[in-house]
Amino acid sequence: MRATGRPQRGMTLLELLVAMSIFAILGTLALSGYTELQRQSEYADQRLERTREVQRAMQTIAQDLGQIEPRPIREPLGETVLPAVLATESIEYGLQFTRAGWSNTAGLARPTLQRVGYRLDGEGLWRDHWLVLDRTLANEPTRVKLLGQVRTVRFRFMNASREWVDRWPVNDGTGLAGSERVRPAAVEVTLELEDWGVIRRVIEVAG
Repeated sequence: MRATGRPQRGMTLLELLVAMSIFAILGTLALSGYTELQRQSEYADQRLERTREVQRAMQTIAQDLGQIEPRPIREPLGETVLPAVLATESIEYGLQFTRAGWSNTAGLARPTLQRVGYRLDGEGLWRDHWLVLDRTLANEPTRVKLLGQVRTVRFRFMNASREWVDRWPVNDGTGLAGSERVRPAAVEVTLELEDWGVIRRVIEVAG
C-alpha cells in the first residue's frame, strides 16, 4: 500500500518576482551603504592628510624663524647689503631672512646658514631658499610649495620696545649703523586658509 502525502508545490511566478525584488532592494541598500562608507573613509583620509600638511608647514615656519641669524647678504647686483631680516611690500617676497641650523649631513661645500624667502601666489605659500648667501643672478632658488589653499599670510615683528610692527628693519629715522643685523625678538605669523580659517602663531627668535 503506497503512502500518500501532500503534493510538492513550486514557487509561482509572482512569488519568484517578489523574491527577486527583495534581493534587488537589499543589494541596492548594501551597495549604497558601502559607497557612503567608502566616501566617508576617503573624506577622513583627505582631512588627515590636510592636517598633516598644515602641521608640517607650521613646523617648518617655526624652525626657520626660531633660528634667524644676524647675517646680512649682498644684493645680486652691486654692493648693496640686504638686511638679515627683510619684510616690505615692495619686493617679491613677503619675508626674507637668514637662518642657522641648515644641516649638512652629506658634507657638501656649503655654509650652514641659509637664505630663505616666503612668498604667496595663487597656488599657495612657497618657501624658497638659496644654496649660497651672497648670490648672483645665476643662483636660482630651490622652490618648495609649503601649503596650499592659503588666502593671505601676514608677518609681524616684535621690536626691542616689545611693540609689534609690520615692517622690518624698523625705520625709526635714526639711521643707526648696524640696523641691517638687528633681529626681532619674536615673529607673529597669521595664515588665513580657505578651509581652516585663521591660524596664528608667535615664534620667539633665539638669541
